[in-house]
Amino acid sequence: MDLIKDWFYSGLEWFTEPSVSISVTDVLEIIILAFLVYNVLLWIKTTRAWTLLKGIMILLVCVMIVYVLRMDTLIFIVNRGIDILVTSTIVIFQPELRKALEQLGEKQIVSSLIPIDTGKNVTERFSDRTVNEIVKACVEMGKVKTGALIVMEQNVRLDEYERTGIVLDSVVSSQLLINIFEHNTPLHDGAIIVRGNRITSATCYLPLSDNMLLSKELGTRHRAGVGISEVTDSLTVIVSEETGAISVAYKGELKRNVTPEVLREQLVILQNKSTETKKFRLWKGWNKDEA
Repeated sequence: MDLIKDWFYSGLEWFTEPSVSISVTDVLEIIILAFLVYNVLLWIKTTRAWTLLKGIMILLVCVMIVYVLRMDTLIFIVNRGIDILVTSTIVIFQPELRKALEQLGEKQIVSSLIPIDTGKNVTERFSDRTVNEIVKACVEMGKVKTGALIVMEQNVRLDEYERTGIVLDSVVSSQLLINIFEHNTPLHDGAIIVRGNRITSATCYLPLSDNMLLSKELGTRHRAGVGISEVTDSLTVIVSEETGAISVAYKGELKRNVTPEVLREQLVILQNKSTETKKFRLWKGWNKDEA
């Protein structure tokens, strides 16, 4: 408590000091700190960290009560357990911390501050024909309730997941996709991975998401689709075997019951066909509450 009082009075003296001058560096430092605090709070609110943080806050309140009432035995235990608590917190928040660092690495900070025309270097990930074939196959499989799991690779290579399946290296076509996921066929179980205009591998095993916010009615196929989107920048198309509905997973978020038009729109954005598509983001205009 004495330390808090010292901080309060020192801050009060700093504000009342007539000779205090604020430099450009001070303003820049305040802006950076505000940006960091805002993003940390936003990250906490949009992940499981918010629930865990509430538990930690309750624990801190209990610790404050222990210090105020001078409970010597509990104070001794708290002092010895601080290091363990810090280590445990890092372990508990490991998935969220990893995801936050990945998102930070994906941000193009330099290009956003210094606009550079990169339109000449844009490379198309896959053709319009591939988009049409995937949409057509998903619609046809949805009509007959054939389950499907299609992973569209972006910048992060999916080699480790390809090795869990059977190598195909085939051109994407609606007929091939339907045949792969047809019931009682050797390749129908698991996911296929699409790189460019080719199906590289089938019957691939994907990591399952442990997101507690996902609906309990979702099965392994949907959790695998969300799981791969949490650890990579891929987009996953899922066709439900129970309802025939089409879902799309991207960056750990799942949009269910999408129409063929919405599916095509998201694939076109992922296609990276031109600089014009960069003006739009995946999930633009989507209401997460509908998922």
